[in-house]
Amino acid sequence: MAKVVVGLGVLEKDIDLQQQFKGNVALLCHNASVNSKCRHAVFIFQSIFGNRLKKLFGPQHGFSTDAQDNMIETGHSIHPYFGIPVFSLYSETRVPTDEMLEGIDHLFVDLQDVGCRMYTYMYTLTLLLEKCSEKDIEVVVLDRPNPLNGETLEGNILDERFSSFIGRHSIPVRHGLTMAELALMHQRSWARSNANLRIIKMLNWNRGMYFSDTGLPWLLPSPNLARAESCLTFPACVPFEGTNLSEGRGTTQPLELVGHPRIEPFSLFANHLENSIIQSGLQGFILRPMVFLPTFHKHMDVACGGFQIHVTDRKLYRPWRAGQWLMRELSSHLGSSFQWLEPPYEYVHDLEPIDILNGTDKLRLWVEREGYLEELDAYETADGFLKYIDEKQSIALY
Repeated sequence: MAKVVVGLGVLEKDIDLQQQFKGNVALLCHNASVNSKCRHAVFIFQSIFGNRLKKLFGPQHGFSTDAQDNMIETGHSIHPYFGIPVFSLYSETRVPTDEMLEGIDHLFVDLQDVGCRMYTYMYTLTLLLEKCSEKDIEVVVLDRPNPLNGETLEGNILDERFSSFIGRHSIPVRHGLTMAELALMHQRSWARSNANLRIIKMLNWNRGMYFSDTGLPWLLPSPNLARAESCLTFPACVPFEGTNLSEGRGTTQPLELVGHPRIEPFSLFANHLENSIIQSGLQGFILRPMVFLPTFHKHMDVACGGFQIHVTDRKLYRPWRAGQWLMRELSSHLGSSFQWLEPPYEYVHDLEPIDILNGTDKLRLWVEREGYLEELDAYETADGFLKYIDEKQSIALY
């Protein structure tokens, strides 16, 4: 099977395509914006466009992808090596200002997504599209793989009453789109007015591929996703950001494990979880009991008992469902030691963080009453799911 060529690689090799961009250029990128040989996009853009590369932009976690957690903003600067401005779109603004966009003819976007609704890069892209629809700027999306494949959909559709910067649009948790397809869906279904959008597609990618099938190097797109395998557990673990349980930040395997100081992992509770997995019909993963010590974030320097999610069959594994099940089980086990985090979260002050993460309050209420797993079927296939499937099919690029 031929190695996937990302949009950046297509642009790098196609001189005729390069010559279609006549004006000044800007680039929105991060640590994972590399070609198949790990050469960063800025070096490639300098070799193609020379001094016409005028500005750089960075999403959440920064251009250098070194800022931890949400609500940790990065500032604007002049890059010490490249000598051009770097503007943060996770700063005092999430939307590029008129001044930031001044003198730009083509704004390229090269961001690696993780295939999950609770990840902000797609919203940086759609906010940029909305701003550029007011201007004579071409937005060019250099496409990259969805690491969770482009076929499997999972999780509830966002209720727009719970919208935030980690959930702007009514899509499921596992959305099955590439960044370019998200841009197309935004223009067709969500935008009030369309931007001048161009897509540079990948070569050799098909919808059934997980990231490990692509032959591409994985570079962390955010500080807590150092392994491509973490994308598989991300939809299960990220809702725990809305609780007092550690989701593994401050360890070497964040967003793959969950724990709390009051959990004794090597106990009858571990046996209970094993039996519960069998009874629930959940498949494709095992929970490994473990003790871990976060060096920062929740429970810093306090030993936590917990469990690491090991995916054994990614085709059978359903991370959203597994995460909701685990949330219910840990809430029941910990009793009063389990707590929902208080606002603010992602700059929202009037909604509970767990509801923002889930895109609904129904799942929190389901956990609190220890609901049946079968009830998740109704939440997952509620109004909007069939409409989303139709929209997804209509804009599919591959």
